[in-house]
Amino acid sequence: MEFTLPEIEGYSLKFSTPEDEVLAALTRQTYLKTLSPRMLSGPLQGAFLTMLSSLMRPELILEIGTFTGYSAICLAKGLMTGGRLVTIDVNEETEAIAQKAFQDAGLQYCIHPITGNALKIIPRIDGPFDLVFIDADKKNYAAYYDLVFDKVRAGGLIIADNVLWSGKILQPEDKMDTDTLAIHSFNRKVQNDIRVECLILPIRDGLMLVKKK
Repeated sequence: MEFTLPEIEGYSLKFSTPEDEVLAALTRQTYLKTLSPRMLSGPLQGAFLTMLSSLMRPELILEIGTFTGYSAICLAKGLMTGGRLVTIDVNEETEAIAQKAFQDAGLQYCIHPITGNALKIIPRIDGPFDLVFIDADKKNYAAYYDLVFDKVRAGGLIIADNVLWSGKILQPEDKMDTDTLAIHSFNRKVQNDIRVECLILPIRDGLMLVKKK
């Protein structure tokens, strides 16, 4: 489920800075070569991530869930000079697509991909992170949040994707499947965390923005 009418999304894209050639080509490759191309952030959400990152000018970004690299490229565009983005993904099959896209975007020197289990890798990465983007397996959202929290600087931002989960989070809890319940529990956990300010934006499948106080 998309939470913006297609006509409204089309209008928004028409009057926004257009998707660049690298991202457009990456979208085509993702639809041709992967089984779940809808996992892409897409042009509207991608533009939002780029805008947010450009406003923040982060020095260090952590991304959990690379897929084919679309969101990593969007976020890396806002890095300050000399900044870097570390992105983790367990899926080796999409690694080559992402690596080529990073090179095509001229960002291979500031994007550092790691293949493996993020739960084991995150504790070995030093912060402080200015921005963290979570877009991986939903059952571990709360675990990722806990692992990164102390590594995020005060005033830093954690963004979690898919927090509206195609509207399934509106179901009674006893009707929710495992992933839906995990997302719903994560949203409640963040909302009750007195250490942060949070906001859910109904962009695409829902983005949770979490600002650390």
